[in-house]
Parts: sequence; structure tokens; C-alpha cells
Amino acid sequence: MLKHKVSGTKFLGKVQMDKKTIRDVDVSGKRVLVRVDFNVPLSEGEVTDDTRIRATLPTINYLLENGAKVILMSHLGRPKGVEEKYRLDPVAKVLSGLLQKEVKKVDKTVSDEAKKAVSELEPGNVLLLENLRFNPGEEKNDPHFAKELASLGDIYVNDAFGVAHRAHASVTGVTHHLPSVAGFLLEKEVRELYALLEHPKRPFFAVLGGNKISDKIGVIHKFLELVDGLVTGGGIGYTFLKAKGVYIGQSICEDEELEHARAMLKKAEKNGVKIYIPLDAVVTKEFDPDAYYKVVPIGEIPKGWMGLDIGPKTIKTYKEALKEAKTIFWNGPLGVFEMASFDRGTRSIAEAIVSSSATTIVGGGDSDAALRQYGLEDKVSYISTGGGASLKFLEGNSLPGIDALLDKTNVPNKVKN
Repeated sequence: MLKHKVSGTKFLGKVQMDKKTIRDVDVSGKRVLVRVDFNVPLSEGEVTDDTRIRATLPTINYLLENGAKVILMSHLGRPKGVEEKYRLDPVAKVLSGLLQKEVKKVDKTVSDEAKKAVSELEPGNVLLLENLRFNPGEEKNDPHFAKELASLGDIYVNDAFGVAHRAHASVTGVTHHLPSVAGFLLEKEVRELYALLEHPKRPFFAVLGGNKISDKIGVIHKFLELVDGLVTGGGIGYTFLKAKGVYIGQSICEDEELEHARAMLKKAEKNGVKIYIPLDAVVTKEFDPDAYYKVVPIGEIPKGWMGLDIGPKTIKTYKEALKEAKTIFWNGPLGVFEMASFDRGTRSIAEAIVSSSATTIVGGGDSDAALRQYGLEDKVSYISTGGGASLKFLEGNSLPGIDALLDKTNVPNKVKN
């Protein structure tokens, strides 16, 4: 059995949370303050993908069915102060449709209006607060802001795994003032990801892409102790190539991480883990969807050109490797999939993943977006709602948003007035 230790979880014959959930508290008639992750894509004031909203429905419906007064809070985007385009009105509209009941929204997070709306909220109804990040105290984990948020509830529920690695006011600050438990989505994320680490079916392959290897150093080191093969693309693939002394032209690479990359190559060799790196690339002179491009072998990228996708030889090799897999974890595109000229690699590997007989887990973020772009999101075993959080979790790091919740062995005596 692996000795991997993750905050908020343990292995007792089956994966389970050692944190209290909404099943462990009486919510009837209570004001339940719920941190959700409604950071959804918008276009012209409309939600274009409601996946994250739908993911919270089991928790919200459970609370409503058990007579709670539900107060939801979320961030959206990275606003600088109050920005109209980041208001949560479109989210309230979608959620109202999904719940088939009115979701009232207030235009500030903490205000007299919010307090009045909470005081008027009846059991079985829902209120949505305005974008948390309109308040500078949110990301600063300001104690005063956290206390104001907490004053709106009797119980706090974290159902936002996507921000569980953030020590923000709505994630950890409020837990100093309210009995704090997990929602069903957070519980499910922990269960699925921990199972991936604890007992994956083998061969176990990880597919890692994206621009930055620095974002994934910790999880790569962890995977080199767990996986049978590591498939790379994007900036990660080019950084490994340059670390091996291969010329990559202007392809994206983090030169400051080359020593880390060399150390990981040595670790892989020592552990008998094969790292798959690109054999050819789709290259261009310009980062433009209409730019001229061609396919060249790795090592023959012309000076001044950059690789924006893996080439056909690489695709064939990767697909052959993944055919053998019984477990696949994927995080990060293999190329610039947003441009049609450079999406073949990501599309082909996504299709190979979903057509395999393996248990397939996708680590959120751009991988999730790619699956949805290709209409493949329903063909994987599990999609995490937290890109960065899932990677931190898989590294074995402590997640403050989980640590702050009540342990199953505790009673709610941590509340500070």
C-alpha cells in the first residue's frame, strides 16, 4: 500500500473523507453558507458551459430538501475591483433554470442588502451573493471580511474543490467562525483522486501537457514514483527535449527549469518509467491561426520557428502506448488546441484516451475545455473540477480548504466569537 498522505483523507479498505460532510450536521432551518465554484465561461453575458454549476446540484438539492436556507458564494474570473462583466447575474439565471426555482441574487457580497436578503430567506430557498473577488479581502484572507461573510450563516459548507488549495477568506477564513463541513462535490473529488493514487489499475499512464513545466514539477516527481509511462507535450515536452540537448527553435520552454527536467529524466530512468517526448512537431514562424505551418522531425526545427503541436509520428507513438493503459490521468493540452491548425495532437490523444478500456481521469482546466470542444466530455470516467487543486492534491500537498474542515472525530467546538 502506498504511504501517500493527503490532507483530509485516509485509506481504510476504501477511500473515504475523514472530514465531516453535510450528512453529519443538522441543516434544517439553518442558514447554510456554501462556497461553490461558479467560475464558468461567459460570452456576451451568457454562460457558455454550465458544467461547474451542475456539479454543485447534489449538494444544493440536499440542503433544500432538508429545509436549509442556502446562501451561495463564488468567484468569477480575475476582476480588478468591481467589473460589470464579472457579475454573477448570468449564473443566477442558469441556476434558477436548473433548480426550477428563483435564485435571488444581491449585488454585493457583504452589505446591508445582503444581510436583509438573508434575514428574509425562507427554508428551501436560495440566495446568491455577488462575486467574492470584487472584495480585496477575499484573496488576502482578510479576517474582518471573513467574519462578515461568516455572519451570514450558521453552518459553512465547502463544495468548491477548485479553490481548496487557496487560503482565501471564503475558503479558510470563515471556518474560524462557523462549524465547517464538506459538500458532496468536494467529497467526491477527494475520493476519486485518492483512489487514483492508492490503487490504479496497471499499466498506469499520465499524459501531461500545457505551457509550463514549473506548474507540474511536484506532480511529475510524484508520478515518477507511481506511473508506468509519462506522455508529454506542449511546453513540458519541449523543456524535456531541450534538457536532453535537442534544439527546439523558438518553441516554448522554461529555461530556468532545465535542471529540474534533467533530474526528472534521471529519476525516470532509475525508476524504470518511460517518458515519452515528441518525435516530430507542427511548426510555424508566427503564433497565428492562419500562419503557414509544416511538419518537421524534432531536432530539425528551423531557426526562428516554433512548435505549436505534436506531429503525426508522435501521435502514432503516443496512441500505441496508451492502448496498453488500464489507468490514464490527463492534464494539459498537447498543443495550441484553440487554433484549428494546431489542434490535431490534442484531439487525437483525447480520442485515444476516451476510446481506451482504461479508467480515465481528467484533471480539469484546459484538458476539460478540450474534451468539451470535441464533444468527448461524457466519455471519460471522471473530470475533476479543479485543475490546480487536483495537481496539488496528487502531489500529496496539504490543501488548506480541506484541512480547515471539521474532522469526523470532532464536535463543532472550533467556532470563535
